[in-house]
Amino acid sequence: MSLSPILRAIADGEFHSGEELARLLGVSRTAVWKQLQKIQAQTGLSIESVKGRGYRLAEPLELLDREAVVAALAEPIRSLLTGFEIHEEIDSTNRAALQRAQDGSGRGHIIVAERQTAGRGRRGRQWVSPFGRNIYFSALWEFDGGAAALEGLSLAVGVAVASALKDVGVAGIGLKWPNDVVWDGRKLAGILLEMVGDAAGRCQVVIGIGINVAMAGSEQTAAIDQPWVDVATAAGRRVSRNQLLAALLTYLLPLLQRFEREGFASTHAEWSALDSFFGRDVSVHLGETLVLGQAAGVTSTGALLVDTPQGRQQFHGGEVSLRLAL
Repeated sequence: MSLSPILRAIADGEFHSGEELARLLGVSRTAVWKQLQKIQAQTGLSIESVKGRGYRLAEPLELLDREAVVAALAEPIRSLLTGFEIHEEIDSTNRAALQRAQDGSGRGHIIVAERQTAGRGRRGRQWVSPFGRNIYFSALWEFDGGAAALEGLSLAVGVAVASALKDVGVAGIGLKWPNDVVWDGRKLAGILLEMVGDAAGRCQVVIGIGINVAMAGSEQTAAIDQPWVDVATAAGRRVSRNQLLAALLTYLLPLLQRFEREGFASTHAEWSALDSFFGRDVSVHLGETLVLGQAAGVTSTGALLVDTPQGRQQFHGGEVSLRLAL
């Protein structure tokens, strides 16, 4: 049995008797108890059991709902979806999307998960992925022109993520070159791009996006090695993950279409308006090399500009790391 039916039955945080759950799901009370034990073991969710009252989640849970998300999309956005998968658990949404690319899926195929067991961020870092708390999202898209046509794509995607967050009530969002969305100097979301196909011609790109939605209270946050924040904290209230996912699709899919035609230049001004490091003293790390200077924005192709004592320098993605100077 999938975890979803019984999780949906108790997602409201109210008590439900074993008899009620057994009748609802068409299984025995013993099967209900076993499923609840399995849920706790696999998801880390806390389920309370009180004699005479039944079972409930320690806090309400909003599961991702494909039908609800699609219904919230305008028809032009729905028409850009060629596939839309929501998984209870997956090793990595990006890895699954890369597999779909190999299997022949094309632009507009979306994969989302309640939990990742091997989520990854930039430079191979672990992306902490507790069950049912965040958005773990990958979109597959196709481009002509290979790697050269993708310059600035991670920055453009950041603009779409920021727009979606603003739509659900998060003010004060900033962008950090090349792929972070920040709030009050702390990481709120991250972007990871992976390409397959012809490096100089037709290629497919997986756009991975992780958004911290309601991380506070998760035991797994101890594994995060940098300052972070979640949407609930930034918005001052709990935000619907389904609403946020619909907003993300609403902004991201048309942006990818526009990027095909115009590249990063069409999003340059929007990104610059959200640049959280502009004019600040920074350090640029290139392996063992350290460059100090003042952040001066980005070029029309997404390269980082830094004013140094030796003059203005440009930096591109890859193994480059940007930090505020100490």
